[in-house]
Amino acid sequence: MFDHLSERLSSSLKAISGRGRLTEDNIKDTLREVRMALLEADVALPVVRDFVARVKERAVGAEVNKSLTPGQEFLKIVKQELEHAMGDGNVPLNLAAQPPAVILMAGLQGAGKTTSVGKLAKYLREKLKKKVLVVSADVYRPAAIKQLETLANEVEVSFFPSTVDQRPVTIAEAAIAHAKKQFFDVVLVDTAGRTAIDEAMMAEIQELHQAVKPIETLFVVDAMTGQDAANTARAFNEALPLTGIILTKTDGDARGGAALSIRHITGKPIKFLGVGEKTAALEAFHPERIASRILGMGDVLSLIDELEQKVDKDKAAKVAQKVMKEGKFSLEDFRDQLAQMRDMGGMMGLLDKMPGMGAMSAQVKGQMDDKMTVRMEAIINSMTPKERTHPDLIKGSRKRRIAAGSGTQVQDVNKLLKQFLQMQKMMKKMKGGGMSKMLRGLGGMGGKMPPGMFPKR
Repeated sequence: MFDHLSERLSSSLKAISGRGRLTEDNIKDTLREVRMALLEADVALPVVRDFVARVKERAVGAEVNKSLTPGQEFLKIVKQELEHAMGDGNVPLNLAAQPPAVILMAGLQGAGKTTSVGKLAKYLREKLKKKVLVVSADVYRPAAIKQLETLANEVEVSFFPSTVDQRPVTIAEAAIAHAKKQFFDVVLVDTAGRTAIDEAMMAEIQELHQAVKPIETLFVVDAMTGQDAANTARAFNEALPLTGIILTKTDGDARGGAALSIRHITGKPIKFLGVGEKTAALEAFHPERIASRILGMGDVLSLIDELEQKVDKDKAAKVAQKVMKEGKFSLEDFRDQLAQMRDMGGMMGLLDKMPGMGAMSAQVKGQMDDKMTVRMEAIINSMTPKERTHPDLIKGSRKRRIAAGSGTQVQDVNKLLKQFLQMQKMMKKMKGGGMSKMLRGLGGMGGKMPPGMFPKR
């Protein structure tokens, strides 16, 4: 998300560096560039006007901090105003209610609402340690009820059955009564997808809201619809007292207009971002982290959160111990690392959160795409256990068999083996305290990656 906006803002903000003082004259061109970058990112015009006016007011005549260049001072102002536009901090879910806390999920057809219910249920169970019940009040689409049941099983939460011949209010009230008896902490109520102009459907969800009195009413909206997402959220907010927004499909949205427009237009906070198809692909929304990402500063805090949650610490510790003691690193270990990287959103997902990676050339990024990771895993999976432990056995006929089994070419197998051998050499240097030597060696390369780590395809 924000790829294009990040690129445009980074280049326009460079132009102001080196000034002794920020004046209306020397920031005029930069502000024009910032304005164009935001409009191209499909940010709503009122939001753009307000943003540019606030930046200008703060920047003109601002005394430059002794330790900063004027460009950095201006960058700091832009970052703070980006945060302000998206909300001045993370707004967590409010679950301070007599159990069960009821969360009503509303949204448009195709916005990813039912999937978001599954993701949120997983988030509540794993991160907040809540006992969760999910129920579908979508009586217009039998597949939606089945879909939610499948998701509930996948994320290991309880599912309350419903049928298409029941009334949504009856379903929700029965689920809440069941939750009270069984001491559930949270009930997530999925509703039918509807449009803001469908008066009958809007009346139905208003009736449902009045009956269950949810502590949270979350509106699920597709980020790829840009500023239309903000306008739709506003229309829903007029019909329902929304408490927050879940912005889905942000991994497919290169512009980011919705994230920058929603808070300004609706006055409601974005609480979560859907960042992929998997049930774990839901992130709490932190405006300050997103602002850093937009300005190419990376998002190290989110990266640390992901490492904490998704890295198998026991397995990692065993591999580290084996490497440190024996200098051994097998293709099995390599495959496990690739799988963990995939679970964390893939190579590109990790790079986007690392400082300075926004400016990385498209050519380099192209060599590090996530299809490459999947292909490498497939190649390793096509090997026998003995081949994974002793890669020196892999010669001509074995390479052809592995390539055929993984749907790749022999040259792909050769590339993988070359990369593995380079990584194995690096790992062996860690044996017996050789880590400091390896780091000194990397330092001598001027921070470059070892040759051949990302070969051309």
